[in-house]
Amino acid sequence: MFLHHPINSSRLVVLLQQWAREDGERPRPSPSQPVNTDVAEQMAQWLSTVDAVKLSRALHAIETLPGEAGSLVSNQGVDLPALDHLFEKTRADLNALVTAKVLAPKPARARADNTPVQAPDPQVEAHYAAHGQRYLDLQKQMDTRLLALRVQVRHALAQGCLGLRQLAVLDAVMEQMLGPREQRLWASLAAHLERRLAHRHHKHLEVLENSGVADEPLRWAQPGGWLWAFEQDLQALLIAELQVRLLPISGLLDAAHNEKTG
Repeated sequence: MFLHHPINSSRLVVLLQQWAREDGERPRPSPSQPVNTDVAEQMAQWLSTVDAVKLSRALHAIETLPGEAGSLVSNQGVDLPALDHLFEKTRADLNALVTAKVLAPKPARARADNTPVQAPDPQVEAHYAAHGQRYLDLQKQMDTRLLALRVQVRHALAQGCLGLRQLAVLDAVMEQMLGPREQRLWASLAAHLERRLAHRHHKHLEVLENSGVADEPLRWAQPGGWLWAFEQDLQALLIAELQVRLLPISGLLDAAHNEKTG
């Protein structure tokens, strides 16, 4: 039901590596090549010494959480079907958001003489500034929805057995520690997108030069045009990003399911 694959083979990594090859950038390791799987070693690259001390203290506090007295306690307090439904609805809503058709801006009011309103200038759309803010806005909406979902899932798991309560606390600690680093990584994706726009435009100009055909800016955003292809790239990047952003939440839900059936 949820997402079962390592980060290094995610759609996001594969997509960025594909773009790098097409853009002529220096080759990077293939997702199929061996990667470091030692979690502690990977975490050491993300956390400072101060962070490591804070994490150690948090883990000690988590280990000393009071357990259930007397007998094993079930997870009847965790409504897993409701959490699963909420997860799927959020994922579907965000997928619909990032793949929605971009509508041309409407004029504030119609012209008095009823003449047609001028269409968006294709030359303006050819610059990244016309797309960059929309990409950042979609990232922000994604971040807001997923943050709320993650908090809600943690709150629900905190009503379960000791193992799930410990997991909820640990997830909150890790989110606080790794959040700033993650935000910087998400912000860096905009540079990949900007280079992708330049790549699409460059290839478009190459085709015109080799064919001798006159350029038609009004066809750029139509199916088959280079701006249309870039819009597919933008959506593909957002969908791939969403897939990775969902991993911590799907991991919490997987743990809850395993605890219930274990």
